Amino acid sequence: MPARTSLGDPLERIGRLASENAVVIFSISSCCMCHAIKRLFCGMGVNPTVYELDEDPRGKEMEKALMRLLGSSSAVPVVFIGGKLVGAMDRVMASHINGNDFTYSSKLKKAGEEEWRTF
Repeated sequence: MPARTSLGDPLERIGRLASENAVVIFSISSCCMCHAIKRLFCGMGVNPTVYELDEDPRGKEMEKALMRLLGSSSAVPVVFIGGKLVGAMDRVMASHINGNDFTYSSKLKKAGEEEWRTF
């Protein structure tokens, strides 16, 4: 069994960060697809919390953990709403293009209500 560091498992850290805010995007600052996802949510009136993995000392570990979580060779962008994984760029954009924003709207509304209850 691998030894755990005092900083914890990257997947646990992702889960903790994802659950701290209503909408969380894991991103890389130079990634054009990440920029597009951030603009999409801002255009819907959402102010997501964005974690730029290239600016985090443990970002590479988190990026690898996200790749494992998604089963993909590309780790970013990844969106969480209400602490639950929505998915990567392809899933988010497909839902948006197909007019399934109502799915996100209900998740966003629920996540926002839960976030306001914590204050």
